[in-house]
Amino acid sequence: MAEHGTDEPSSRTGSPDGEGQVLEDRSLLHQRLAVRELIDTEVSYLHMLQLCASDIRSRLQQLPQGDLDVLFSNIDDVIEVNNRFLHDLQETESREEEQVHLIGNLFLKFQEELEQVYKVYCASYDQALLLVEAYRKEPELQRQIQGIIETVVPQAGPSGLSFLLVIPLQRITKYPLLLQKILENTVPDASAYPVLQRAASALQDVNTNINEYKRRKEVASKYTKVEQLTLRERLARLNTHTLSKKTTRLSQLLKQEAGLVPKTEDKEFDDLEERFHWVSLCVTEMKNNMAVYLDNLEAFLRFRPQEYDLDIPGGPVVQYCSLMRELQLQAFPQFKQRLEGLVWQPLCSLAKALAGPQNLIKKRLDKLLDFERVEEKLLEAGSVTYEEQEARHTYQALNSLLVAELPQLNQLAMHWLGQILCTFVGLQRDLAKHVLQRAEGSLAQLPHSHISEPAFRKLVEDTLGQTGHQLRSFRKNLDKVLPPPATQPLLPGAERQVQALLSRYGPEKLYQVTSNISGAGTLDLTLPRGQIVALLQNKDTKGNSSRWLVDTGGHRGYVPAGKLELYRVTPSQEEVRGQEWPHKDSRHLTPEPTPAPVSSVPVVTQVVAVYPFVARSSHEVSLQAGQLVTVLEAQDKKGNPEWSLVEVNGQRGYVPSSFLARAPSPAPWGWSLPS
Repeated sequence: MAEHGTDEPSSRTGSPDGEGQVLEDRSLLHQRLAVRELIDTEVSYLHMLQLCASDIRSRLQQLPQGDLDVLFSNIDDVIEVNNRFLHDLQETESREEEQVHLIGNLFLKFQEELEQVYKVYCASYDQALLLVEAYRKEPELQRQIQGIIETVVPQAGPSGLSFLLVIPLQRITKYPLLLQKILENTVPDASAYPVLQRAASALQDVNTNINEYKRRKEVASKYTKVEQLTLRERLARLNTHTLSKKTTRLSQLLKQEAGLVPKTEDKEFDDLEERFHWVSLCVTEMKNNMAVYLDNLEAFLRFRPQEYDLDIPGGPVVQYCSLMRELQLQAFPQFKQRLEGLVWQPLCSLAKALAGPQNLIKKRLDKLLDFERVEEKLLEAGSVTYEEQEARHTYQALNSLLVAELPQLNQLAMHWLGQILCTFVGLQRDLAKHVLQRAEGSLAQLPHSHISEPAFRKLVEDTLGQTGHQLRSFRKNLDKVLPPPATQPLLPGAERQVQALLSRYGPEKLYQVTSNISGAGTLDLTLPRGQIVALLQNKDTKGNSSRWLVDTGGHRGYVPAGKLELYRVTPSQEEVRGQEWPHKDSRHLTPEPTPAPVSSVPVVTQVVAVYPFVARSSHEVSLQAGQLVTVLEAQDKKGNPEWSLVEVNGQRGYVPSSFLARAPSPAPWGWSLPS
């Protein structure tokens, strides 16, 4: 009885220990199964990625390379990271006792790399799906793609490409679940438990960051599109909602400028934006300079003096012509082709790549105004609508994306620009080397080839000095024998305009256009030969003295300074400043003496049509450029000098006065040409 009583307590105290041991063994078994699932699924996953990158991608040759880049994105980077991750994961199997601890540390080690490669892949996933949907609308192409995928991966089924493309997304979201499963089967007081906790939390953060990055990219892609819309298309997009938003932003901006509300300051972004602005300015300036360089190169290639008969027999001229023909056929065209391919095209691509970020920075300002308004309302009312909350999140996403990526973009753009400059210098060096090699044989035959370099330099300087002296002497003699330049005749109908400019600016500011000017830029003027203008400033906003700011009496803009000459005002014009002429036309009326009475028959004048004109009614008459025209009346019936009554080939009618110019014939009595 005593022995039985002794055994009973022992049995009761051992039973909980046995149950605990069973539970611990069961947890350990489940933990090992979870670890095995992690490793086995990682092997299968990596094998599937390699099939996509090698077999499937290489067989989809019927798709453009651009489509393949979107579909498979950075899958090679994903494979590289996961391959190293799997290798380290399999090495933990040799250390079974601390395997779980090592797995936790392994995930923490690869946390940043996994986030970097998977966020890029996930951000391009939606675009890949759009391509897949586009392929489904082409039955023949879809059948070919499906056949390739079923051959390589039979388990893909009818989903095809969609099944393969979503695999990396599923894998990165499954890592926290696999770690959580291992953690649930780990004893809380085990040394691996806190490490696994940190690893599970870290992988959860990775997924959160990937989702946030994907959302930012979606917002950015919406606003980086640069659309070339006509005025009608812009007006068609206007609606009540758009006008309301623009009005609210303008109101917010005006309140900030007036100091009624504070303005959000972000020095970090402002510094990045300023640097980006300078990078963009450098790219634009270099592109403009390169365009001018290519134009000059094209003009140089068109100029071929070696093809003309210089009437200089033998000697260096023949050698020069032979060398230039050879260079014009090979060296210079090859240089131009390389310049366009290696410098111009990359430069245009860089400028195009910066257009999207520029648009995004502009859109950020709009969203900042929305954000500030919502923040004010949130402080005052304590709540905002769903739409206002979305506007707030949109600004935060745009700002975070720009702050995160503008440094890399600035650095990449500067590196790209530096490479283009180095390439340009290299092409110049290659051209010089090529020309010297081609000219080596010809140089040996020149009369001064035996002279040393210092002596040759002195010879060139002496020759240039002597030639320059001769040229200056010739110019002085030429100036003595040449008559002073004559002022161009005024355009018909320009008398009133000249008088207005004369009274406003004075004679010392008046210039006349010596040849036709075609404006190329937005602020450039297009003016005909003979137009009178007033000088406002003898340089442009960049300090360029070859572009002058002028006033035509109706428009202001820039013209080349080389196409202007000082207008010499005739005494008759000086006398009539501030007076009203009874006849308003383009000719100078001389003060009439008191002649004998003349008949009232209108005075006729022979002029030339400067531009062609097509009659639009029976009251008008058509003209051809260069046609002789007889002016019957220098105004219409209402006295408007902008229209003249003329006779052409026996037909009478009205034509614009500005289309006519004085013919080189003696002027009738009562009219005088500018001296």
